[in-house]
Amino acid sequence: MRHRIFSAKPAAPALLGAALAATLSLTACSKAAPQAETARPVLVTRPGAAANGVSAFAGEVRAREESPLSFRVGGKLIERKVDVGAHVAAGQVLAVLDAGDLEAQARAAQAQLAAAEADYGRARADQVRYAQLAKDQLVSRSAMDAQDAAAKAAQGQVNAARANLDVARNQSAYTHLRAPSAGVIASRSAEAGQVVAAGQQVFALAADGVREVAFAVPEGAIATFKPGQDVLVELWSQPGKRWPARVREVAPAADPASRTYAARVSVDAPAGTLELGQSARIYLPSAVSAGLSVPLSALQRTAAGGSAVFVADPRSGTVKLKPIHTGPYGAQSVPVLSGLGAQDWVVAAGGHLLRDGQKVQPVDRDNHPVAR
Repeated sequence: MRHRIFSAKPAAPALLGAALAATLSLTACSKAAPQAETARPVLVTRPGAAANGVSAFAGEVRAREESPLSFRVGGKLIERKVDVGAHVAAGQVLAVLDAGDLEAQARAAQAQLAAAEADYGRARADQVRYAQLAKDQLVSRSAMDAQDAAAKAAQGQVNAARANLDVARNQSAYTHLRAPSAGVIASRSAEAGQVVAAGQQVFALAADGVREVAFAVPEGAIATFKPGQDVLVELWSQPGKRWPARVREVAPAADPASRTYAARVSVDAPAGTLELGQSARIYLPSAVSAGLSVPLSALQRTAAGGSAVFVADPRSGTVKLKPIHTGPYGAQSVPVLSGLGAQDWVVAAGGHLLRDGQKVQPVDRDNHPVAR
């Protein structure tokens, strides 16, 4: 059996030449100059006119006089006569404590007073007799002085016993918690059968009369609120209707938990307009009443933490980051206090994708190129 041996044929010269040409072509492409930067289309707009800036704060209608009510003595609460939301009159009994022990103390004080009065009567009679004996020179002057002192001491015991009786009677009367003024029971903190201590809150009374709106002021806005400042109040139940109001008080220190300052405004509204517990908004007209504004989407943050916007230059086709000073933020725009001109083209959106000096193609909101 014969075996054939095959040998590889050398590549054709034409194929080798094509491969070499392809290699040289790739090498030439890798050393070609980079392409020019493509201008990025950006939406630009002129700064608008700044509307009156308004800051709004959420609040609640409260009574000007809000009193936490408590017993002046401790004891077991045996009766609660009112519920939350009840309107009470001045002097009305709201709750009653068990007065058994205090009434016993009052009876004991009454008995002590009776004993002191008896002692005083005896000492006074002895004083009269000693005075007659001293007149007849039958007793010494020192004995007469001792009897006078005994009568005065007995008188003092009577006065002390009478005062103790008054205190005991008062404490017995303190077992009835009465409303200090007419108003509405805003909250309840104790129930019948509970043992309460003297001074422990049982009810909160919102007195009749002036109604105010209480709200919290953030630390960043506390400098804008001063007592006597004019504001506007709008009830959530009556949107669009605002009442003139005035800041009555601002807390001098922030709440340690919320870091906000408690403030109250008095509202110039007809009686009955504001009901306890209603939600309200307090509007503070800003000092910014004129100038320029830019969309919120145009704002950028600088390395120092300030605000800036990209301004496009149609002639050079580039953008520049310009720091600005802004006022209070609105719902869709922010007023610009300084750093921007009325004829500047501000990049309205997508600024976070740009860099200072980048080539751009500015277009307006109608998608028309901005004239150079």
